[in-house]
Amino acid sequence: MQINAVTGGIGAEISGVDIAEELSGETIAAIRQALLDHLVVFFRDQDITPEQQIAFVKHFGEPDIYPFVKGLDEHPEITPILKLPEETINFGGIWHSDTVYLKNPPMGTVLYAKELPPMGGDTLFANQYAAYDNLSAPLREFLDGLTAVNSAAKGSAATTRSDRVADAGTGEEEVLEAEHPAVRTHPETGRKALFVNFGHTVRFKGMTKAESTPILEYLFQHQIKPEYSCRFIWSPGALAFWDNRCAQHYPVNDYHGYKRLLHRITLKGDKPF
Repeated sequence: MQINAVTGGIGAEISGVDIAEELSGETIAAIRQALLDHLVVFFRDQDITPEQQIAFVKHFGEPDIYPFVKGLDEHPEITPILKLPEETINFGGIWHSDTVYLKNPPMGTVLYAKELPPMGGDTLFANQYAAYDNLSAPLREFLDGLTAVNSAAKGSAATTRSDRVADAGTGEEEVLEAEHPAVRTHPETGRKALFVNFGHTVRFKGMTKAESTPILEYLFQHQIKPEYSCRFIWSPGALAFWDNRCAQHYPVNDYHGYKRLLHRITLKGDKPF
């Protein structure tokens, strides 16, 4: 097993591991440590069934169910991340952390490539430890005391799931909303990470939208700087596993006219603090 960083900011590629096989405790521990060190890890050339993807995920936590789109019939914990050739909007096509409008957002996400366009459809990732660490001390202190309000109804995110809700929606109509610290402490590493995102954060608790917006707009631009980021070029059988507690992602929508299908599983998380 080899672990090679892909940039100085975030991400590592793991080779020498076949996820379809039974993994040893030592290998599982090494993958978990690589995830904590690099925030997102990538595997190439994996040939796995839905059952094997679920088994892999269960080494690291308990699979969760996405509230808005039905999963596979036999495996409801697997959400198809699909864009059809005639569609122009891609699922989740903005910078975001997954489902932070839940009281307990997922600790991580595992995404497996099933069908890819001939080019494009990459995914960007951004390190939110670095985003926090590189703010000025007064701004860090200010943000440490703030609570962010996150909503599933924010238009930027809701629009990106409209096609999938139309053809495979769960019927969920509740406006899911959750309050979380604007700066989150990682429960395993103890490090602080910026925990607001363009996709779901609407304002700060106790502040008006007008007061919140200039601060949030600055943070949304700051937290995705190239030096905090990496770009993953998908290939058949590729799998990405990221830590939703300290990383954001953005799927690039540059493959109109082609189908793209990936299988996603999120892992249940704890309440941010």
